[in-house]
Amino acid sequence: MFTGIVEELGHVVSVTRLADDSARLVVSGPVVTSDARHGDSIAVNGVCLTVVDLDAGSFSADVMAETLRRSSLGALSVGDPVNLERPMAADGRFGGHIVQGHVDGRGSIRARRPSENWEVVEVDLPAALARFVVEKGSITVDGVSLTVVDMVDGEQPWFSVSLIPTTLAGTTLGSKGVGDPVNLEVDVIAKYVERLVGAGR
Repeated sequence: MFTGIVEELGHVVSVTRLADDSARLVVSGPVVTSDARHGDSIAVNGVCLTVVDLDAGSFSADVMAETLRRSSLGALSVGDPVNLERPMAADGRFGGHIVQGHVDGRGSIRARRPSENWEVVEVDLPAALARFVVEKGSITVDGVSLTVVDMVDGEQPWFSVSLIPTTLAGTTLGSKGVGDPVNLEVDVIAKYVERLVGAGR
């Protein structure tokens, strides 16, 4: 389990496409690999991946077709920055919210509104996910735990978040432009509530 507190801004070293529509990523991340072992989990832009190899501050991970289809990892190229986070230790601080690293879908940046001390970013999201997003609730965007400022329903639903300078400087969200894709993971508690309420009807 993760908490959406990005530890390091790494970058893609290589992308190898495999025959079965999967891919192998090599990602540089000295901080997250400092205590990593084969089989450990590391979140890359919010996607939980398994370490299959380690080499001098970088790690390799296999990405299956379903993950490439549902997330934005399939669009990564060599040199692209990525948000990295190790799983939370049992005695660690719960800095963000419950993040599984299981991306629910892709959104896209629809607008950016900078101000002196923060920046408001608006994100389009799939209509099927809109019911899980509420004002002042939590959402994960490219692996970053954020609080929803506004939620707007409609034919193309969207939400907004406010990014402080630390988030802008230390994550990929500082450099994303309008139209760029982002990985979204909604609050898992909301999904369980919907399932349980639906089962009782």
